[in-house]
Amino acid sequence: MDLGPATQRSAEPSTAVTAFPEAESAAARLPGETTAASHRVTRSARLRFPGSWPLAVVLTAQALLSLRLVRADTAFEDESTYLWAGHLEWAHLLHGTPLPPFPSYFSGSPVIYPPLGALADSVGGLTAARILSLVFMLGATVTLWSITNRLHGQRAAFFATALFAVLGLTLHLGSFATYDAMSVFLVALAAWLVVRAGDRQDATVWMLAAGVTLAVANATSYSSALFDPIVILLALTVAFPKPGGKLAAGRALALLAIVALLVTLGLLIGGSRYIHGVKSTTLDRVGGTDTMHSVLASSWSWTAVIVVAALGGVIVSWVSQPRRAQTWQLTLLAAAALLVPIDQASRHTTASLNKHVDLGAWFAAIAAGYVVDKFIAAAPAGNMRAITGGACVIALSFPVSLGADQSQVFSTSWPDSSAFTAILGGLVDHDTGRLLVEDPSIAEYYLHVEGSQWQRWSSTRNIISPLGTPTGGPSDKAGVVGAGNAGTFAMYIKIGYFSLVALSFSDTESLDQSINADLGRNHRYHIIQIVPYGVGAASGTYKIWRYEPPS
Repeated sequence: MDLGPATQRSAEPSTAVTAFPEAESAAARLPGETTAASHRVTRSARLRFPGSWPLAVVLTAQALLSLRLVRADTAFEDESTYLWAGHLEWAHLLHGTPLPPFPSYFSGSPVIYPPLGALADSVGGLTAARILSLVFMLGATVTLWSITNRLHGQRAAFFATALFAVLGLTLHLGSFATYDAMSVFLVALAAWLVVRAGDRQDATVWMLAAGVTLAVANATSYSSALFDPIVILLALTVAFPKPGGKLAAGRALALLAIVALLVTLGLLIGGSRYIHGVKSTTLDRVGGTDTMHSVLASSWSWTAVIVVAALGGVIVSWVSQPRRAQTWQLTLLAAAALLVPIDQASRHTTASLNKHVDLGAWFAAIAAGYVVDKFIAAAPAGNMRAITGGACVIALSFPVSLGADQSQVFSTSWPDSSAFTAILGGLVDHDTGRLLVEDPSIAEYYLHVEGSQWQRWSSTRNIISPLGTPTGGPSDKAGVVGAGNAGTFAMYIKIGYFSLVALSFSDTESLDQSINADLGRNHRYHIIQIVPYGVGAASGTYKIWRYEPPS
């Protein structure tokens, strides 16, 4: 692979009317290079066209489109799980309250995002926790702007951030209280740090900071490690043509070593539960039954705008400056968009696809911004170039509309649980026994006091024993989200272990039917409530039984 000197950007004649004057003044400078002349031109351009307001426009649009979703629905199961876990982590830290074995089945460290999300939840409830995610996603957009501006100029930065900010995936993660937004931001920050190192001879501090940030990102969400090679190779390509050679390779190797060391230390400190959690949720995750076509088609429908533009940027760069550092870099960034779709297609699962695929789109957006910039620059200088730039801005109305519609679907695709939690809460208030609920995390989150008594709650995936230890869970082949053992549930129901049972016949339908039959055979259990929840396609019914002990 030839990573020779990158072809400099062609200096364009200055014009009185242009979409992004500062982009026109970014004359042929490589990352990290500045000249006195470029400083003078940039200062002049900023007097006429302040460089910060296009970014402000993008961030404002992103914030408004995400904020409209923060109250669109009650908590999703993942949201309630992590926020509830965060509150328990604080109770453990402050009061020594015992904890469930979160590390053994969480797909991210329970001591990083969940406590942060719980703090926000304590301040302003679910809305505040979702706004925290928005802050992280806005941070990812800012880093995207900074990187693209440094590599390809302000005009490319505007279109890169605009395309990313209005993706339905981005808008959804900005209104979704899980670790995903934090993970996206941390990986983006690590990428910014390696790009910021530029052509420095000594980039040790930058690589150390990037390595620590990337390791924290991996701990926040184990699946983010899929993008570690992208960040490491980005550190390599940024270092060409200067400092190049051994120094460039040294950066990549140093970053790899730092991340590997920190992740290994983290697993050793965390112990067997963390190692089991990483294996069961990420490395050896049980595959699904979705077709490869459905996985790839879903990814395409959400990211096609950026992917097509990014591929166009790669083609343009290969035609105009083949085998140069910038061309290899753009190819790397565009390829990042394919990692998650290919990974999940190989495992035949769309689970969490709409959360994981956004990070690849973040990298590809840099190449997308590059090709739009080149397209505008290809127009004759003057009014024609201004018209071309304006047409590209107007064309953004399509991804804005598409992203708004898709994000609305993402954020309302689960049932509203308010009626169920209200009724169950009234029952639990007058009950001190053990509870079996199909998806208990939502009720545990909303029923704060009762929810903290986690030893009382069992799910159709696992029974909690009187000592608080798990039993009756799924086999290893079923994975951490598999249904529990029907025979074990039958045994516990026979002895009246659960005082209340609530089933929705959705996530673990086969086991629910078996439990339903076991409850019917035990004359001590009686149906006391049938609770409808949700609307339309995202709707169902909870059936609630109560155990009546012998008088």
